Amino acid sequence: MKVLITGASGRVGRAIYIRLCSGHEVLGYDQAPSSTADVVASLEDTDRLRDLLAGVDAVVHTAALHAPHVGLRSEAEFERVNVHCTADLVRLSVAAGIRRFVFTSTTALYGAAATPTGQAGWVTEDTIPLPRTIYHRTKLQAESLLEAAAGRGELEVTVLRMSRCFPEPAPLMAAYRLHRGVDARDVADAHAAALEGGTGGFRRFIISGATPFAPDDCKELFESAPAVLRRRAPGLVAEFERRGWPLPDSIDRVYSPRKAASELDWHPQNGFTEVLAQLDRRSSEVFPPEKQGFNKR
Repeated sequence: MKVLITGASGRVGRAIYIRLCSGHEVLGYDQAPSSTADVVASLEDTDRLRDLLAGVDAVVHTAALHAPHVGLRSEAEFERVNVHCTADLVRLSVAAGIRRFVFTSTTALYGAAATPTGQAGWVTEDTIPLPRTIYHRTKLQAESLLEAAAGRGELEVTVLRMSRCFPEPAPLMAAYRLHRGVDARDVADAHAAALEGGTGGFRRFIISGATPFAPDDCKELFESAPAVLRRRAPGLVAEFERRGWPLPDSIDRVYSPRKAASELDWHPQNGFTEVLAQLDRRSSEVFPPEKQGFNKR
């Protein structure tokens, strides 16, 4: 399969590019030069995109303005990049006869819906988003226009709402892998699974680390997370104790990847033990505990 990846120079785009190179012909597209950007151009260069899409079998659309850009870029720019450029890419893909389209989205768009009052949120694909920022709103708008294109029979679309995926202090990252974080390599595997399995229309999945928690844990997770962690994740608790790290007092949300595991046969491989292994080998993927004032108890 020949696959065009937008945003190929970004953290997630690079991981997807490297993963798809095994078994596919990959064309990376980004305005920022990098080893994974085979073509350096803007998303707004529709003539360039039109030429490149000829002969492409599938599109992975990762390029976007993200949360760190909020307040630094105008709302109009968010609308232009995240919504209008997505609409243009859809139009050009349909004109080129491309059927398969995978869209990299975010669990951030759930906004306030992820954190109900008095308990942890158990967030699934059925949870109705309550977006807070222009980033959330524009990603949700892009999803909606893709769903409409699939509804018209123009494309087979898979939306992957990925959770937190960037370097942070190791204790935070390790705990997050249980409920609201994911490794970029697992995100890339999910994109490969979405491409290689037929959609037949429109699908949406949460892509987050495997969780040991259950919906019945939500109230206790919010009120007394250490008690639940000792019961559900004794391996993590033992490692935190060995390293002198305090357990989180409260957990406010769980992004459930169960639907992706069932329907995509996707199973994240890089949980909290991988975060600790990366820390121990001084990987640039993980910050040491001292970063951002995370202190030992």
